[in-house]
Formats: sequence, C-alpha cells, structure tokens
Amino acid sequence: MASTIESRLSAITDELNKRWPESKIEPTLDRIKLLLDYLGNPQESFRSIHIAGTNGKTSTSRMIDSLLQAFGIRTGRYTSPHLEDMRERISLNGEIISPEFFVHTYDDIKPYIELVDSQSEHPLSYFEVLTAMAYAAFADAPIDVAIIECGMGGAWDATNVIDSDVSVMTPIGLDHQEYLGETIAQIAETKAGIFRASKPSVLAHQTREAAEVLIRESARIESIPLREGLDFALAHRDVAVGGQLLTIQGIGGTYDEIFLPLHGRHQASNATLALTAVEAFLGGGAERLDLDVVRDGFANATSPGRLEVVHRNPTVIIDAAHNPHGVVALKEALSEEFAFDRLIAIVAILSDKDVTNFLAELSGVVDEIIVTENSSARALPTEKLFEIASDIFDDGLVSSAGSIKRAIEMAIDRASHPTQSVGILITGSVVTVGQARSLLKKGE
Repeated sequence: MASTIESRLSAITDELNKRWPESKIEPTLDRIKLLLDYLGNPQESFRSIHIAGTNGKTSTSRMIDSLLQAFGIRTGRYTSPHLEDMRERISLNGEIISPEFFVHTYDDIKPYIELVDSQSEHPLSYFEVLTAMAYAAFADAPIDVAIIECGMGGAWDATNVIDSDVSVMTPIGLDHQEYLGETIAQIAETKAGIFRASKPSVLAHQTREAAEVLIRESARIESIPLREGLDFALAHRDVAVGGQLLTIQGIGGTYDEIFLPLHGRHQASNATLALTAVEAFLGGGAERLDLDVVRDGFANATSPGRLEVVHRNPTVIIDAAHNPHGVVALKEALSEEFAFDRLIAIVAILSDKDVTNFLAELSGVVDEIIVTENSSARALPTEKLFEIASDIFDDGLVSSAGSIKRAIEMAIDRASHPTQSVGILITGSVVTVGQARSLLKKGE
C-alpha cells in the first residue's frame, strides 16, 4: 500500500509540475472561482485569516497557526513556496498533510480540474490547483480556521476567493515588479486587494509610500485598520539563548515574558503581527487573551529555513532571503545574535531578482562568498552570479562551485580553523535553502 501511495504521489507531483509555474501569472480569479464552484465552494465552510506582503508571510502564518492551536482551535495552513516537499504547503493542526490525504484530495478533485481546463483559454496553474486542494482538504478535515498566505500580490492572487475574517499585511518592498508594478505604491495597491469591508486589517510598519496607499485602500473598502506603532507595538525585546524574549503591546493588553524560539528583530515584528491578528480574530481585542496560552503558542512556533541553524561544528545557518528587503533583516539578525570571527556565504539566486542590490547588502556582513546554482529553471547561472559578485566583493573573496553540495563541502573545509569561530550562511532563494536543508539532513 505504501509503495502505491508513493508512486501515486510521484505521479501527481509530475502532473502538477507540468502546469504553469508560480512565476508565470495571468492576473485573474476566473479559473479558480470556476473550479471552486464545481467543488461546492469548500472555502466557505471555514473561517480564515489572510496574509499578504513582501517578506515575513510564512513565518507570520506559522506563528498565527501555533497561537490558534494553543487556544484549542483546529487549523489549516496554506503557505508557499515549499522547501523540500510540496505537501509542506498544506498543513492540518500544524502537521504537514499526509501522503494519503494529499493523494485522496487530488484524485477527488481531478475530474473538475480537467473540466475547468477544457473550458478555459489557459489551463489551471500549479498554484491554482494547489490552492483548490488546500481549500478542499480543509473542508474535508474539517478545520475551524484557515491561515492563508498569498502566493503573489493580493487582489488577483488565487487565494483571494475567501471572505477572510482578518487580513494581515507584512512589510511591503520591491519584488515581482513584472506583475505587481514598478513602485511600492503600485505593489501596495495590489496587495490591499485582500482587505474586507468591516473586517480588521492588521498592518505592519510600512514605508510612508506603502502606508499611504494601504490606509487609503482600507478607507475605500471600509475595513478596520490596526497599525503597528499606533494600535499595537513590539514594546521590548531581549536576545535570549535559542531565540528572544518579547513584550508585546497588543490591542487587548500587554503580553510580557514571551519566549520566541526564532532569531531576528524581524521575527519579533512578525510575532507582534501574529498576536494582534489572533486578538482581532478571537475577540476583536476587547480584552487581553490568556497570557499563559499565548506564551505556550509562541514557545512552540517554528519557521524552517528562516535563520535556521541546521548544523553545528561548524555552524551552518540557512535563510530564505531572496530580495534586498529580506537581506537587510538577515544582516541585522546575524550582526546582533551570532558572534562569528568570519562568515562564509553560499549564494544561489534566481535570475529575476535584484541580484546586485542583494549582494551589496550581503557584503556588509559576510567575509567570503561562494556562488553556485540551484535546481530552479529560473536560476541565475553560476558564471553570471560570479561576475556580479566579483564587482561587489574584494579580490579573492569570491569563488564558485558547480553545485550546492560542492559549495557546502568547500565552505565546511574552509571553516575549519584552530583559533577562529567561522560560520556558514546559505541564502538567496527558498529553492537554495530547501536543497541545502535536504543535503545537510542526509549528512551529504
């Protein structure tokens, strides 16, 4: 039976990978709405919290999930992209969907997928099918509330067919400009498409350009804006062993002595967003939530691939930063929380990213860089990445490797030093981090 499930799972993976990739978008909700209509609109059978933004969406989603579970609520979580296995995108009560349930869900809705394909100019995309699968699985489970992360954008993102109870907007930066717009204002307007009338919209601290658009759109839609720094805030933060200790001023009261087992000020900000979203969802912030339950929820929070230590002696950290905004947060966390004498970076990045500014930001915190290439069809060739890096880093600090595996071997060899503490950072893409994580877990 196990081999049958495994073979079917492999076949489904192949089928999905033949569809339009996530990097190819036709900004429309027509196909996903048609598919969900055929499925009886499963997304209407549960409440939801919807998260958009440029960076921090997955970590915030995972913290919201952990908090809700601590309050005894049955959850479903849909995030993207995945690190190692596409099933990671769909979680039930914090656990990745089982191979059996994944296969059952796909096979159950496949006839309707084919029906929509036959009626549409373009077939359903990879992301659209997985979104429909998540909603169908959540209805079938069943769950009480879904935590849904936008894939790209907001207004026309395939996830945006839900009538969410709370919207969350993480910090907005420049990314995916070919679809979202060339300016922060244009991107913010697209992402604000997740706001709902008379429902709370929890807004992270934004640049002035983004904030003005979000407040304007919130007023136009008549959602209820809750703004970081005005309505809620990270009141205090101390670095602690294995994470950080937080005090958060929520909309319902103050929450102190919260241990968060994640690194970086940006994760503390994500935690502040997550707690406020849960306050808004559970009671609108009329009173403070049970502090002990909140502490338990945060203590159990995880975010794989985000400043995650995956190896010791030497210390290897993986982080899925893939744009300049993300690497700024990474720099701050590395400088504040890790005391290395030298830091070697392994970087593999996608060709459609702002590679020059990404590497320029990274150069302020790493001492040496090994460039390589990940398995994505969109990967920037190693030779091109080497050329860009050589213009940014000093002579002798840039080298290349034919694969991520080889880059890790080179870095570990160079990190062996009798008197210095040398760390290794692997970054540049979720794909890069996923491949590295898999290799290091296997001990390869």
